[in-house]
Amino acid sequence: MTGNGLVELRHKLHRLPEVSGKEVFTSNILFEFLSKLRPASLSRNLGGHGIAVKYKGKMPGNTVLLRCDMDALPIPEAEQANFGSQNPGVSHKCGHDGHMAIMCGVAEQLAEAELARGTVVLLFQPSEENGEGALSVITQLNFTPDYCFALHNLPGFPLGSVITRRGTFASASKGLVLNISGRSSHAALPQEGISPASALFSIGRFLGEISRYKDGVFATVVHLRLGSNSFGTNPDNAVLMATLRAPANRELNELSETVVNEIASISGREQLSYSIRWTDEFPATVNSDIPSSMVKVSAEQLGYKTIFPDKPFTWSEDFGHFTSRYPGALFGLGAGLDTAPLHSPGYYFPDDLIPYGVKMFMKLVEASLEL
Repeated sequence: MTGNGLVELRHKLHRLPEVSGKEVFTSNILFEFLSKLRPASLSRNLGGHGIAVKYKGKMPGNTVLLRCDMDALPIPEAEQANFGSQNPGVSHKCGHDGHMAIMCGVAEQLAEAELARGTVVLLFQPSEENGEGALSVITQLNFTPDYCFALHNLPGFPLGSVITRRGTFASASKGLVLNISGRSSHAALPQEGISPASALFSIGRFLGEISRYKDGVFATVVHLRLGSNSFGTNPDNAVLMATLRAPANRELNELSETVVNEIASISGREQLSYSIRWTDEFPATVNSDIPSSMVKVSAEQLGYKTIFPDKPFTWSEDFGHFTSRYPGALFGLGAGLDTAPLHSPGYYFPDDLIPYGVKMFMKLVEASLEL
């Protein structure tokens, strides 16, 4: 398939976006495409709807795993391009359609290359956005990779530039769902009830006060709900949802403990009961030294501009489950200085980025297998 063919594939994937855990049509499109490329093996239903493609060399050698993500987001598109989403309210606003197109381009290259040694596994992973896909897939792997790599497109950086750093690349995070219960009463007699309003606002304010943004340790309140839409009722329930973030797993655990203790203190003082549920949990993605060096050298050999951030990114990626178990690295691929931010309605993956990603992954295959 030509470069235009990969663009057409991306547009096809873009038209049929599916949220985490529901990547049925996406998986079918990929399976049909990949089955024509003569892999040594082609596996389905990994972690739900994931796919693994294996290419083996003529001689034994290292095993390298390259991973891309498959899921879309519950975000409507701002504009309808000629390949716009046909799934209302859902779209590829994180660029996973582009990541899949890149990996399909790698599959094409490997089908033509006939590896001299080693094994390459291309993993199309579902459910990245909710943090569940990587861990689910890992439990089904029947091999141990010597190296693993993944990329993510990054708006705000020059097109085709490579963004990399040793150590933590992307932060740890987790979602807090807090339910607070009191006792309702008539709005004319609030003293006869126990409203969670004061506690809700105190906890929300506390989350802002303890945040250390310059250190990357902070909480973001993403949802608040108090009672029902009734002027005659003093509320008896409230919900607060927040995302907690930190550059290291230990720091995230400490932040979580601090938040839980304050919730208990405020709720007790207000005579309220509460329950806490954690969701969308992502470990920090920590790049190993040798794979990080491979990324740097590969980018330099290709003549790509290389950028080394001083601090980890505050967003999270469930590829951290891989790098916590195997030597690996996640790197960024610049999506252009004027490209709209990720997770925004006006974002579109730039088609011109596809060949940059294919070439980077192929260079990393060469380095990993010592070809």
